[in-house]
Amino acid sequence: MNDPLRRAAADYFLSLADDEMILAHRDSEWTGHAPILEEDIAFANLALDEMGHAIIWYRLHAESAGEDPEAYPDRLVFGRLPEAFRNAPLVELPKGDWAFSMLRQFLFDAAEQVWLEALKGSDYPTAATAARKIQTEERYHDRHTRAWVLRLGLGSEESHARMQRALDALWPFATELFEARPGEAALSAERLAPDSSTLRRQWETMTGEHLTRAGLVLPVNTRPTGFTRSQHTPHLDEMLAELQSVSKLEPEGVW
Repeated sequence: MNDPLRRAAADYFLSLADDEMILAHRDSEWTGHAPILEEDIAFANLALDEMGHAIIWYRLHAESAGEDPEAYPDRLVFGRLPEAFRNAPLVELPKGDWAFSMLRQFLFDAAEQVWLEALKGSDYPTAATAARKIQTEERYHDRHTRAWVLRLGLGSEESHARMQRALDALWPFATELFEARPGEAALSAERLAPDSSTLRRQWETMTGEHLTRAGLVLPVNTRPTGFTRSQHTPHLDEMLAELQSVSKLEPEGVW
């Protein structure tokens, strides 16, 4: 792989890793606060899975960037400023109520299912292998959140109303998951990564059918959020201040 493609791959893997890491942190905020004990354990494990997936992509980023794949992920998570993160704005939004977090997870997991299936066919063997490994666990995530979408959407009047409010708020952010990632154009041209824009219709069909089954109404004529992978909401600054607080107290510490 030539140097321009290596740089593109490094940028691409970084965006994948940041998505997973930031969402993992948001999901972890439910630990000890989920509505039932069983779900407290299940969602904490889901957050750990997302963190594990982030580490896979951070290591691939490090290899593409010529960095140490074992030590570099910590530096990336704890040493970068908010503007250097390349996650989608969707994952940095505050956790909200249970309906909000469950619906966000469903929308993200469905996007990952579509995207990972496409990435498995990449001519980049390392990326294809990572996609196959991650997809195994993501199938569980997808089943789990699908069940909650139905449970809340078809539950009480209040749970349905909360789900609809969450959908109205999240849908514009979720559709922007399919904006081109950093480095994607160069990789897609060489069949090393899928073109995100071609996957959006498949995702919309998949999610739309399930949301309709849950009695929810998809928003129409949604406007762009105004945020991007390089222009974040203020929520990311607040979240990283907490996430990085201990490492900043002991910047030379080994954890």
